[in-house]
Amino acid sequence: MGDALGNSLPISFEDNDLAIRQALWKSTDAAYRGAVSIYLSKKNNNKETESKLPDFSKEKPYVYIEPRVAPVSIDKKIWEDKVKEYSRPFIGEANIFSAEVELGIVNDRKYFISTEGSEIAQNFSYCRLHITGTIKTGDGDVLPLFKTYTAKDLNGLPDHQSIMADVQSIIEGLKKLKDAPLAEPYSGPAILSPAASAVFFHEIFGHRIEGQRLRNNNDSQTFKSKVGSTVLPKFINVFSDPTLNSYNDVKLIGSYQYDDQGVKSQRVTVVEKGILKNFLMSRAPLESFPASNGHGRASMGLQPTSRQSNLIIETTSPNTMAELRKKLISECKKQGRQYGYYFQDVVGGFTLTQVYTPNVFNIFPTEVYRIYVDGRPDELVRGVNLIGTPLAMFSEIVATGNQPQVFSGICGAESGNIPVTAIAPALFVKKIETQRKPNANETIPVLSRPDAEKLN
Repeated sequence: MGDALGNSLPISFEDNDLAIRQALWKSTDAAYRGAVSIYLSKKNNNKETESKLPDFSKEKPYVYIEPRVAPVSIDKKIWEDKVKEYSRPFIGEANIFSAEVELGIVNDRKYFISTEGSEIAQNFSYCRLHITGTIKTGDGDVLPLFKTYTAKDLNGLPDHQSIMADVQSIIEGLKKLKDAPLAEPYSGPAILSPAASAVFFHEIFGHRIEGQRLRNNNDSQTFKSKVGSTVLPKFINVFSDPTLNSYNDVKLIGSYQYDDQGVKSQRVTVVEKGILKNFLMSRAPLESFPASNGHGRASMGLQPTSRQSNLIIETTSPNTMAELRKKLISECKKQGRQYGYYFQDVVGGFTLTQVYTPNVFNIFPTEVYRIYVDGRPDELVRGVNLIGTPLAMFSEIVATGNQPQVFSGICGAESGNIPVTAIAPALFVKKIETQRKPNANETIPVLSRPDAEKLN
């Protein structure tokens, strides 16, 4: 249990009225004393601040008590057997250095009460099945491949045969990566798959439209003065919609009825025809955005800040993958490049938004191919990191695909780890930049795996 200042206190596991009231009493007292201390500190500071913005916006109070639902249940024996079966194929591969299969389930019921009169109770449940394998190359590089499934419940996970097929795909992919050539630093055309595009927009664009960052003078505030200006190609629209529960029959984990500051969730048009229209707002207002639009989020016990929910990138000018490849090859010829890159899959990334650091991003691809101009088969390469600066990268987007995909995950930031979803089509980018991934420089074990004799 936590308060609006980020203070947290343990609460009784049992549904005991007196115990809960006691915890609330202590938490309220701690929050009040903390608020008084902050107020007196500011009052005693005679320095005039440039900003006359209030610290907290006034919002309509809501009463919403969602009926309790049964938590995501699990038959432990069945899923222990399934996890073992998913991991078993890795045992039969002597070249696989390590592998792991992990199932996690989250069952939360959040309560929010305020002196404004809000009383909100909501259920939050989701599950994640994570499969990873790693292989070592002769030069000591450690190469991972991942597959993560995220769903509202266990029924939302793929069927058994599909997961086993993905496990085999990881194994075959690792074998190919082991012998793949090491990529050189590159600048030129590239295609990002829908999954890679979704991660790109979440990391590089999404964090820069979180309104609360724009109050922080230590933040680079990339888009603060860009409202009404073109920030993306005119064929791209961007929305953030926590009210959307599913997309093409896929349930979205970034959905909720009310945010963690008691504000009703709402669809926000962030970019329309390439023009920036709005930010994701918590109850920390900006000059032209005095109210929250339901995007104040936090994990348990932390103070909510502006965060993403379901980020949706739409295109009004879709292209097939074959058309995107033609565009890439044509652009490679114009730039005098022998090949362009296709980013099939990524594991994540990060972006720096502070004013005192380079305003850059870094995306970590796991599966990257060279697409050759002369018609040679696509070539898998390893050791690629996608890097760059946001505004430069956005200006190089020239085309989008026609098959958007859902990418769900857990986003970690100032207010903790929260479930989010991004939905995006493939992207054709006229110029990207890559650098070599740092080599792990791990030595191959002197002795073979303990089970090696059984594998021969």
